Amino acid sequence: MNSTPLILPKPEHQTILYTDAEKIERRALGLPACEPAPTGLIKRLPKGRTPVKKTPISAPEVLNEACQYGSAFARGLRVELPGGITHLLISGTASVGATGETLYPGDFRAQLWRTYHNLTALLESEGACWHDIVRTTCYLRDIERDYAEFNAVRNEFYRALGLDPVPASTGIQARICRSDLLVEIEALAILER
Repeated sequence: MNSTPLILPKPEHQTILYTDAEKIERRALGLPACEPAPTGLIKRLPKGRTPVKKTPISAPEVLNEACQYGSAFARGLRVELPGGITHLLISGTASVGATGETLYPGDFRAQLWRTYHNLTALLESEGACWHDIVRTTCYLRDIERDYAEFNAVRNEFYRALGLDPVPASTGIQARICRSDLLVEIEALAILER
């Protein structure tokens, strides 16, 4: 495989080697084969179609934006649908503080409570609450070790909220983005306006 070295315009002068196969796929997407794509290069909205309204969700008083530590995702999106329906799509959220630091390393239960705190703040920033949540996906670093504690905390939290029915949910063992994070939860809420 032939690769072309690239010096990025960053202080650390990171070199990226693009494989021949990668160059083919980059070109197919309308990107330059051997250099970083400029912002806004690809504009492929089908003719006559308007995108659904999307607004970022944030709660900076309790957790920072992921882009502040180099990740390209929003904490969540508010999606306005026709007919007065709003979806809140909340990204995987963990025990992260207002400056991006991991809170409570090694303490699974404290991390889970902080995760619920962060999710609650994101919901409240949009005028929503846990009664609007219809689905969660729960990622545990070690599901065999931590699931019983996870389920106990979740049951207590949901009972305290009076959720009936409780949200649909899936529990998955997964490597989380940081080695000191033990649990992460993403959520979908639906609201009527």
